[in-house]
Amino acid sequence: MGFWPWLTHILSDIPEFNIHGGKKLHGRLLNLGIGFIAGTGLMFGYDQGVMSALLTLDDFQRQFPEATPYSQANPVCQEEGQCTGTPELQSNMVSIYQIGCLLGAIVILFWGDAWGRRSSTLWGTVLVILGTIVQAAAFDYGTICFGRIFGGIGNGMVTSTIPTWQSECAKPEDRGFLIMNEGMLIGFGIMVSYWIDYGFFFLEGSVRWRFPIAFQSAFSLVVIAGLFILPDSPRWLLKKNRVNEAREVIARLNDADPESDVVAEEMAILEHTLAAEGETFSYKELMKNGSVQHFRRCLLGVIAQAMQQYCGINLITYYATMLFEESLGFDATMSRLLAAVNGTEYWLSAVVAMFMVERFGRRKLMFTGLVGMVCSMAVLAGCVAQGWRGEEGEIILPEAEGYVATLTLFTFNTFFAIGFLGMTWLYPAEINPLRTRVQANALSTCSNWLSNYVIVMITPPAIANIGYGIYVIFAIFNALFIPLVYFFYPETQGRSLEELDVLFAKANELNVSPVKMAKTMEKLEGPALERELARYFGEEALQTLHPEKKIQQKPEETTKGYSESEKKLHSGSSHSKDEDTV
Repeated sequence: MGFWPWLTHILSDIPEFNIHGGKKLHGRLLNLGIGFIAGTGLMFGYDQGVMSALLTLDDFQRQFPEATPYSQANPVCQEEGQCTGTPELQSNMVSIYQIGCLLGAIVILFWGDAWGRRSSTLWGTVLVILGTIVQAAAFDYGTICFGRIFGGIGNGMVTSTIPTWQSECAKPEDRGFLIMNEGMLIGFGIMVSYWIDYGFFFLEGSVRWRFPIAFQSAFSLVVIAGLFILPDSPRWLLKKNRVNEAREVIARLNDADPESDVVAEEMAILEHTLAAEGETFSYKELMKNGSVQHFRRCLLGVIAQAMQQYCGINLITYYATMLFEESLGFDATMSRLLAAVNGTEYWLSAVVAMFMVERFGRRKLMFTGLVGMVCSMAVLAGCVAQGWRGEEGEIILPEAEGYVATLTLFTFNTFFAIGFLGMTWLYPAEINPLRTRVQANALSTCSNWLSNYVIVMITPPAIANIGYGIYVIFAIFNALFIPLVYFFYPETQGRSLEELDVLFAKANELNVSPVKMAKTMEKLEGPALERELARYFGEEALQTLHPEKKIQQKPEETTKGYSESEKKLHSGSSHSKDEDTV
């Protein structure tokens, strides 16, 4: 065995311990455990929020003068040697974290499938802790930037892996709730960071910023502990030919006997999906469509993650305190308090979204979020446009406009939490087929962090140079996203991951939009789903895996789930198409 295969084996081979009555977790407790640890692993919201108040904290500004632009209204800037930075250097210190996250996502793109879901999350979390230690101990600009990019690599690995792990373990009816739980915990992390920043604001010395940065390691330690009592994805285990382990995990997730019919049925569907896909994977497949629609589905995830950033959320998340101080004119104490209350309202909205996603579906929540964000940004721009600068450069708004502008920051967060906070982590994880799921999800995460970097990098210079114009730009972006979602994003509510393969294959065969197909195709499960998978992706593969099963397709079953017009189309169409390279 060569060095790299040996290292891959070591990195992917982490044990799972007993805990529940001397046994491994199973049933509802196991599902909740995966949901909680997966959500805690996405607590990068804490890092996003914690920097918000630190950028305007006097002790932090004195420690890192290169990250503090000169402002006549800032008392620290009157001290010798202080405020030597520019808006670009300030945004670079914040946004360098996103570059690390992008690199981490690229790592998972190439090696995540070899390491597995749990192992990738574990080693990514270890890097997050090491990066946090470097940041908390930093004494100069270069060191804190190094710590942020190092921790970002770990976070990129975690955020590329966890949604996939979660979606592959969750039942179709629970998948939306559980992955939206991850979005809720992102909001929870932001809220906690704002309140910790507010509490430590009243202390003295470097502990005011060192402890808030270091505290994020607490969440990472919880994740590491949890990973040792949870299993890997049954789909990944089966992909690695660990059949008995996959069967055991499916049984535990369903709280059923490994020899039960429900376990055998799910194993049959997963085995057929893998057999139909074949063994040799090429990254070129991500650029091809064909019946599986790899490229189209990958692109939906990539664009969804980009939309999450270009709607303008991290204008608020990373710079909330600075916005309240420098754009709306509040003092330092009130700005931190408002940011903390804003973060609390953000988290509560994410909690509400958890319970809405399986009731109303993905599309309705995305539409609601976009309309609300358009209105919020437009009103915010109108209010800030009425302001002026005082003698020392501070922003002054008329009282009424100031109150309304403050309110719009709250309404924007509310609509974002409902439509996009957890949704864009859920959608790429469930929309992509098993064969390319890790790679496609990693690409969508790359899209998120690259877009995140752009927004975080341009915000301070944009506020300094075009003022309220930045809010106008984000209002326009959100308006443009509405038709994009309407025409291209099919509803995935309540459908299994394998059922979505059939949905895209059927839409491709009939040359109709997947959005339309999602509205007309009835739910498939059990033998009916197995027959459809065999019809579109190869009956021979299924017969090889299950020679004892004879799959018979009656004429009426061939077009089961079609509308009358689709049945007519089907009668004149072939069952397969050549792959089109895009």
